[in-house]
Amino acid sequence: GSPNPRSPTFLVPAGRGCTDIVCCVLLVVAIVGYVVVGVVAWTHGDPRKVIHPTDSRGQFCGQQGTPNEYGPVPPASPASPTEPGPSPAAPRCPPPLQICVSKCPDRYLTYLSAYGNPSSLEYYRDFCTSEFKNSRKVGGLWGRRPPCPWGDSRPGALTSGSLSPTQAPLEVLKDRECPAMLIPSTPLARRCFPAIQAKKGVIMVGNETTYDDGRGHRRNVTELLEGAKKANVVLETRQLAMKIFEDYTVSWYWIIIGLVIAMVASLIFIVLLRFLAGIMVWVMIVMVILVLGYGIFHCYMEYAKLKGEAGSDVSLTDLGFQTDLRVYLHLRQTWLAFMIILCVLEVVIVLLLIFLRKRILIAIALIKEASRAIGHVMSSLLFPLCTFFLLCLCIAYWASTAVFLSTSNEAVYKVFNESACPFSGQTCRPETFNTSNVTKLCPDAQCLFAFYGGETAYHKYLIALQFFNVFMFFWLANFVIALGQVTLAGAFASYYWAFKKPDDMPAFPLFSAFGRALRYHTGSLAFGSLVLAIVQVIRVTLEYLDHRLKAAENKFAKFLLSCLKCCFWCLEKFIKFLNRNAYIMIAIYGTNFCTSARNAFFLLMRNIIRVAVLDKVTDFLFFLGKLLIVGSVGILAFFFFTQRIKLVQDTAPPLNYYWVPILTVIVGSYLIAHGFFSVYGMCVDTLFLCFLEDLERNDGSAEKPYFMSQDLRKLLKKTNKGQPEA
Repeated sequence: GSPNPRSPTFLVPAGRGCTDIVCCVLLVVAIVGYVVVGVVAWTHGDPRKVIHPTDSRGQFCGQQGTPNEYGPVPPASPASPTEPGPSPAAPRCPPPLQICVSKCPDRYLTYLSAYGNPSSLEYYRDFCTSEFKNSRKVGGLWGRRPPCPWGDSRPGALTSGSLSPTQAPLEVLKDRECPAMLIPSTPLARRCFPAIQAKKGVIMVGNETTYDDGRGHRRNVTELLEGAKKANVVLETRQLAMKIFEDYTVSWYWIIIGLVIAMVASLIFIVLLRFLAGIMVWVMIVMVILVLGYGIFHCYMEYAKLKGEAGSDVSLTDLGFQTDLRVYLHLRQTWLAFMIILCVLEVVIVLLLIFLRKRILIAIALIKEASRAIGHVMSSLLFPLCTFFLLCLCIAYWASTAVFLSTSNEAVYKVFNESACPFSGQTCRPETFNTSNVTKLCPDAQCLFAFYGGETAYHKYLIALQFFNVFMFFWLANFVIALGQVTLAGAFASYYWAFKKPDDMPAFPLFSAFGRALRYHTGSLAFGSLVLAIVQVIRVTLEYLDHRLKAAENKFAKFLLSCLKCCFWCLEKFIKFLNRNAYIMIAIYGTNFCTSARNAFFLLMRNIIRVAVLDKVTDFLFFLGKLLIVGSVGILAFFFFTQRIKLVQDTAPPLNYYWVPILTVIVGSYLIAHGFFSVYGMCVDTLFLCFLEDLERNDGSAEKPYFMSQDLRKLLKKTNKGQPEA
């Protein structure tokens, strides 16, 4: 593109109007729809399904106001409820049922051994069905459950029926009124799992290595290991979490002190960049040259030392490929190749310094100017907290809506039968089942809870609503980030385009920029964040497909999917770069998103060398700053919490794991440093675009004076006519 014209009427910021109104309206409509989806989800959803387990009748365990509020845990998990018989009209086995109990069993016990012992039977009844415990027959609502001819359920599955404890034990077990056996169990996530433990490498359950399966056979407890392996991992994780929580309770105030130190160090580093940016950059460049020079010297010394040694003159082509890479280090040709490569790099870097020295000086001057700008807009350092708060709101709304949507399913009941029945597998209602035609045509049929689902239009579109929820999360999150970027850009642009700095700046530049962004440019921010959200949703979809195709054997599909993931990753990075600079142009000129993106892109392409130099210089300084801050605070935390500082040795709290507060301080320090440097990076990018616009639009005359600082004018040998230079 051609440089911007030198217009005498050029004013920054110019008179503004609302931009991208269509996208603004679309965002408002989408937010209203998102709220409606949330209200509908909150109306139909029930998060108790995530927290509280249910029995096989779909009733919650341990929840007040329900029939099973006394029982906190079900002793078994249901099998697949949708497994059919040989044909739709054939018999269908009911799924193994769950029963809510007041506590988990703490001993090995079989029903056959408990039947002849009144005290054992009394204990055993706590883990049987409510009808069995009440010692009365029940025919009504739930009916009896006959044994399944083509599948035996787990011994711990408990069922309801119409048998009393006075019946023969085999009849009770046949109809699954009680489990065939009890196993010592541990409550976890409101469920009972075998209490597996390892003592000296021996797997035990309840201090036993074998158990009676209730059918006269002794089994090894390792058969229970696979079923409870993940549960025990969760149990160990919970114990670890409790210890970590204890460490936080005794060290939280020291962690806060460490984070405050990181915040102060970040602020001091940004202030010092005004004075030390040039020194740090040139020291870095000199160190790179010296390191390369030492590498050349070392390669030459190794090359000379191998002269005359046996086998050192073998060429690389004659040697061929060797798995032991140390063989190549005994060849003179290897060190000669290293020396040539390092010499080429040294020459290239020296030539770049010769030809790009002025651009490096400009980058250093802009970094120093950014430090001054932040000094005049100190509130900008706290603005990321506002962005963080809004992002937390987006995450909270998305997560809660997702939970309510996923728990919007209703209890679905199906017809199960022992003999052939035309209604087998059909949906039924327990309240009216006994009076329906099903019981007349199929006397042994039962209406039992099958699973949580739904057949209404709302339930059919739950997947679409979840997809909309994810899409809106990305859109709103990107909008919040865009709002933060355009606000900071507007504040720093008002600093640059103030002819007399800081006298010509508005009283509250950050709040003024925030108001302009919301009042005039909500549509443009919605446009840019919408484009980015679409790409991110496509990336999430590709990741989901990749996860589902991991077990596939189609190599072409995997290759195509990998290519698509790579392409959209690159596209997302490019759109983020383009959006960031487009928001800066929006803050400066008040133009719409497409115009701002085009102008920003062409402006950067006309100054691509300056862009590359500034980007690398700022990346180095930010890396150095984060490394210095996080490393210093992390080392200080390590010596403190490990009680290696004698002055405060008795002050450090006793900990289960000293790495818990240390890692917390390190991660927190990095986030704090990243927040400070993100503001600094936005300031540098904004001043850089303003600087390029200033050079193209102004010529230093009285009508079109330069707005850049005096240091930048001296560096570029530019002057404003009629104004003395200090």
